[in-house]
Amino acid sequence: MLPKNANILDLGCGSGRDSLYFLERGYAVTAVDGSVELADFASELIGQKVIVADFKNLVLPSSSFDAVWASASLLHLTFKELPDIVAKIIDFAKTGAIFYLSFKYGDFEGERGGRYYTDLDEERFAKILQKSGHHLEIIEQWIAKDVRPEKSERWLNTLARK
Repeated sequence: MLPKNANILDLGCGSGRDSLYFLERGYAVTAVDGSVELADFASELIGQKVIVADFKNLVLPSSSFDAVWASASLLHLTFKELPDIVAKIIDFAKTGAIFYLSFKYGDFEGERGGRYYTDLDEERFAKILQKSGHHLEIIEQWIAKDVRPEKSERWLNTLARK
């Protein structure tokens, strides 16, 4: 779905695994993570600097990305924060950009295992988009079981276009 040499924004890149995958396929990647330690690890893995910033304070040029990859990263924001952050992220993308976003499936919000989580179902995701004041065309939305055998969680996956 992406043009050759597309510029991908990897939000919450963690270890850099997905950024590396994209780079190995010829895409340009801007990787961002809120953890200095993970950003250092990812920088070493991918061979380029990872931006250390939280999503609230992240500043990037508008309309500069062909795709946004937010795999299990935005779920650590509160439901109240999500519309403004989603609006900001949409602004980073070019018209026609592809988005992938994933959240734990459900309507839970709060601390779980020492970290804050906001789970989304299709209805809550739609409310986030509506409150953001921006539009994304949903290409596909699906629920998947966690691939880790010890986990029974389900995930809401969204593929969308600006």
